[in-house]
Amino acid sequence: MYISTSRAARPPSSEAPAAPAAPVVPAAPVTSGRRRAWAGVDSNVLALGSVSLVTDISSEMITAVLPMYVIFTLGLSPLQFGALNGMYFGVTALVRVAGGHAADRWQRRKLVAGSGYALSALCKLGLLAAGSSVPALGAVIAADRTGKGLRTGPRDALISLSSTPETLGRSFGAHRALDTTGAFLGPLAAFALLLATPGRYDTVFVASFCIAAFACVILALFVRDRRQPLEQHERATVRDVLGLLLRPGFRRVGIGVLLLGAVTLSDSFVYLLIQQRLDISAEYFPLLPLGTTGVYLLMAMPLGQLADRLGRLRVFVAGYGALLLAYLALFGPVGGPVLVITTLVLHGLFYAATDGVLMAAIGPMVPEHLRAAGMSLIQTGQSLATLASSVLFGAAWSAWGLHTALAVALSVLAVAIAAALMTLPLREESTA
Repeated sequence: MYISTSRAARPPSSEAPAAPAAPVVPAAPVTSGRRRAWAGVDSNVLALGSVSLVTDISSEMITAVLPMYVIFTLGLSPLQFGALNGMYFGVTALVRVAGGHAADRWQRRKLVAGSGYALSALCKLGLLAAGSSVPALGAVIAADRTGKGLRTGPRDALISLSSTPETLGRSFGAHRALDTTGAFLGPLAAFALLLATPGRYDTVFVASFCIAAFACVILALFVRDRRQPLEQHERATVRDVLGLLLRPGFRRVGIGVLLLGAVTLSDSFVYLLIQQRLDISAEYFPLLPLGTTGVYLLMAMPLGQLADRLGRLRVFVAGYGALLLAYLALFGPVGGPVLVITTLVLHGLFYAATDGVLMAAIGPMVPEHLRAAGMSLIQTGQSLATLASSVLFGAAWSAWGLHTALAVALSVLAVAIAAALMTLPLREESTA
């Protein structure tokens, strides 16, 4: 175990003055058990969760309508959409390590994260300027993903540094639960706007910008930075960041994440597969992500706590088992509401068991002064793998048809899960 993430274990720091805690409204009535679960979560984590909640309302409004917009309005092929969707992940990967490294080196994690949030907010207006131009749309998406890449590592590092080692899974689960509340509300907002103004995607883009700008205000007012005085030799360098790959545990996690990410279909393809199977009309398409996000919202905290007890990497791999079952449901003969419910429940369980849980597993493996960059390095590998997966699946769909492409995806995911079980340091984690 490296330097403890417990605040009590640290020497006095030069962190910014405390800001008032962000008010967080629970998404559902809170039982006494849930009160106990949230009681151990630091107020800074809740503030960051509130920023993510509002940001995800904005971003998921766009994500919910983008597949239908580019395929059925602009007329892109599945291969073209795969490339565009791959850019959505790939550009993020290119800037994540840079953003994490800058945040660690200069101890300005809040500033770097805030810059990313602000850039993504401005890109919502860029979608209006792009119009029907596919190159311009790609450029705006690239800039938006640059913003996401800048903010993700510093944000997750702040969550880790605001938590104790024993509550990392709970803290990330709480943040992801708030984040997912926004992801749940975003498609509803997009659906309501398109229902009121059919075909007026510009209305969705403007509303999304206003909401994203409000998230930046919340971050500025309520989130506290975490800065520790560092000796000159402790300042993070690129060599230090890349040196993390020489650590056996960290390297094995990175390899496992690459294997699994390279065979994971993006959310947009999952929803398009459901739409193609059931011929769902365009105005109802934005509602499909609600099933995933609803399950994610309900299960993020419980699975985060379970990961703290049973092992974070074990829960992480189990999440991919749920994704494998979701692919089986899409491939199988069952249709109708049973297909929709089964696929979206399993898809939501996949996210609840993997997203925050992976970052909770990585945190203790990385020294504090490399925390943002180390997390970003893993996320970069994951994003690059997802880029390859999106492009390859789009090409397979165009060349072989939906059924064959899905059969291949199902087979390689099963192989990747088996390989990850042999690669990830599961035994070492259980004895840590």
